[in-house]
Amino acid sequence: MFTGVKKRKVLIPEPKSRFIVVSCPDCGNEQISFDRASTVVKCNICGRVLIEPTGGKANIKGKVVKILG
Repeated sequence: MFTGVKKRKVLIPEPKSRFIVVSCPDCGNEQISFDRASTVVKCNICGRVLIEPTGGKANIKGKVVKILG
């Protein structure tokens, strides 16, 4: 006899990755990037490294202002 509650399968899974807005600690410039970036992301104004790839979730050197999505 079944007395428990049925689990529902997720038909459309949501991605674990998101786009983020990162602020540069030196000049304050804000840039949109991917939280699992596969290349080094530098600030467009001063050239400081904001995001370094690690093979999975990237190492974020700047301040995350907002998570988009």
